[in-house]
Amino acid sequence: MASAQRGKDMEPRRLGRALERYHRQPFEGKENEMEMRPLGNSGLHVSALSFGTMSFGGEGFFQTVGNTEQAEGERLIGLCLDHGINLFDTADAYSLGRSEEILGRALGARRQDVLIATKGFSRMGQGPNGMGSSRYHLMRAVEGSLRRLGTDYIDLYQMHAYDELTPIEETLRALDDLVRAGKVRYIGCSNYAGWQLMKALACADRHGWSRYISQQIYYSLAGRDAEHELVPLGLDQGVGILVYGGLAYGLLSGKFRRGAADPQDARATMWNVCGTERERVLTIVEVMVDIATQRNVPVSQVAINWLLRKPGVTSVIFGARNEAQLEDNLGAASWCLSPEEVSRLDAISETPLRYPYSFYRDVVPERSPYFRKEQ
Repeated sequence: MASAQRGKDMEPRRLGRALERYHRQPFEGKENEMEMRPLGNSGLHVSALSFGTMSFGGEGFFQTVGNTEQAEGERLIGLCLDHGINLFDTADAYSLGRSEEILGRALGARRQDVLIATKGFSRMGQGPNGMGSSRYHLMRAVEGSLRRLGTDYIDLYQMHAYDELTPIEETLRALDDLVRAGKVRYIGCSNYAGWQLMKALACADRHGWSRYISQQIYYSLAGRDAEHELVPLGLDQGVGILVYGGLAYGLLSGKFRRGAADPQDARATMWNVCGTERERVLTIVEVMVDIATQRNVPVSQVAINWLLRKPGVTSVIFGARNEAQLEDNLGAASWCLSPEEVSRLDAISETPLRYPYSFYRDVVPERSPYFRKEQ
């Protein structure tokens, strides 16, 4: 009996130290107080909500996301700072660097009080070396980001994608050199598959190089594929999760309802980008609307608050085209879904587990606590 009890007590450890931490300290929304969370297995603390600047600049493809210029960008950044946000996310690819430029100028002297996360990998020049994760491209990409941001260091530098044409050893050694040179403080990745992230972590550990402390991934009530592999991996390996697309590119904003016409400003490719089915999403939205109505909050806050309650999630990145959108999203950190509401949203949005994850859930759940069915 005592042995069985010891086994039960040790179960959280099998999920990794990060999951144990989140079980001990569940999210509790507090009005006028932004929660700070450790980013992965590091000493860096970031706000539970982060601000993404993909809409800054509005050039090329990114016109469909937004066209925030300097004055409006400064107002949005100021509101974020007033609400306790300390992490601002961008990328060199966003409007071909304009996003970084606007963010850097908007922060100005306040840059020392915040964390800047940017990304490299995307095409920023002509020729075969104008994109990717080679040493050649990364060194040039970091220098370009530093210049546009108007800073001499980047707090979190993230690989925007995995480069299968460059040895991972070359990428990680280049990133480690940038950390040692003081140009980058921490490194992370984005859009990696589980095996790609694990390969990178193992390589860094083997050589004693800087390790990814975060992964930036798409995760929402409309798209929960990340729960199959990326979330458990992050929990086990101490890699924090920065969520993007929490509103499923606007589909979970409350503007899309069954029986109603889509908003005129809706992006035409929304449904395809999410890789999801319209009827399924509209069914999820109906439950979100019911919860939002009972709580007297915007529908978008339900989607963000649900993410803040999920194991492994460090921070939810959101964007805004205007101050009204920003204020709506910021409110998601001021309250907390009940366990019953979370369960209701979990059930309506559940994604079928594929093999081998279904095997661990159905056949050996006592040794697989993350995939165990709810009792």
